[in-house]
Amino acid sequence: MIGQKQIPSRAGGIEVAVEELCVRMVREGHQVTLYNQRRCRKERKLNKLNKKQNNYQGVRICEVPVIDIKGISAVMRSVLATACAVFGKYDCIHFHAEGPAVMTFLPHRLGIRTVVTIHGLDWQRSKWGNFASWYLKLGEKTAVACADEIIVLSQAMKQYFWETYHRETVLIPNGIEKPEKKEAKVISRRWGLQKDSYILYLGRIVPEKGLENLIQAFLHVKTEKKLVIAGAPSDTDAFYKKLQKLAETDDRIIFTGFVKGTALEELYSNSYFYCLPSELEGMPISLLEAMSYGNCCVCSDIAECVEVMGEYGYIFEKGNVRSLRNVLQKLCNNSKLIEECRKQVSDYVCQRYNWDEITEKTLALYKE
Repeated sequence: MIGQKQIPSRAGGIEVAVEELCVRMVREGHQVTLYNQRRCRKERKLNKLNKKQNNYQGVRICEVPVIDIKGISAVMRSVLATACAVFGKYDCIHFHAEGPAVMTFLPHRLGIRTVVTIHGLDWQRSKWGNFASWYLKLGEKTAVACADEIIVLSQAMKQYFWETYHRETVLIPNGIEKPEKKEAKVISRRWGLQKDSYILYLGRIVPEKGLENLIQAFLHVKTEKKLVIAGAPSDTDAFYKKLQKLAETDDRIIFTGFVKGTALEELYSNSYFYCLPSELEGMPISLLEAMSYGNCCVCSDIAECVEVMGEYGYIFEKGNVRSLRNVLQKLCNNSKLIEECRKQVSDYVCQRYNWDEITEKTLALYKE
């Protein structure tokens, strides 16, 4: 597999999905190699001491060196990883995301089977400049031309590839496992948060997530509840500072930075509701996670979010601050709506998006 930064990691949805898939494949007796980005010197030393340098739960890890420069590191990682992988005598090379998919032409020319998972239409993301957008679109076109199979995560994306390229794709979504809820302990000590005292956003801090609209809407909501924005920027430090500037007049808004482990579990477990105001998604793992914890969710009306959430949540018009504010105020004023939504949401999402079934579907595609 090529395209993830590092495993294990919660750097993004791709990393979460790749880890869930490959660990299950190994349990079933398959050999899986991940081409990761080389870790920093401190991490490498720690992993060497713990004897985890080249193996993660039975998954073989190969690390490729990269230059840590925005836009360059991802390209360099996929080029070097593919150059190594074509000599690995693998039955299949699985590329994740549009950028790495540019390299599918090489194994294709050499007669090596390839699968590409399109996690989202990355060329549409506003953080990329003209060249980067062109390169990502090239990856999409190369996948269409060269990949033996293309996996998409939503019906909307499947329709996009058919209408744009007349190319058949295979719909295999992301999955989720039912988690164990945690009491608010760590988050109480760090940020003074209690159960049902805050609205939660958790994910990458990038423009297409609609966070500017969320803050503008929340500033006009009359409530004592807080808005917690949990996550780190992804080559978007200037945007992160812009959000902090926008929110500085309202002490109800808390930026936690990147969270993981117990703090992350407690944030999901104790939120009043979860809000994902995205304008662009592939298939949001953060939404799956929030629903798995039994959260009522508020999402923009883009097809990828509506498809996941079904009837178990509330939607607003994408990019419309007033529409979002009205939904936030409505739910802050009426806790009965929240309780009603919470009753069935966890069972619904965990049954519909099951990682074991998704792994079987992926393996069946390999065998074809």
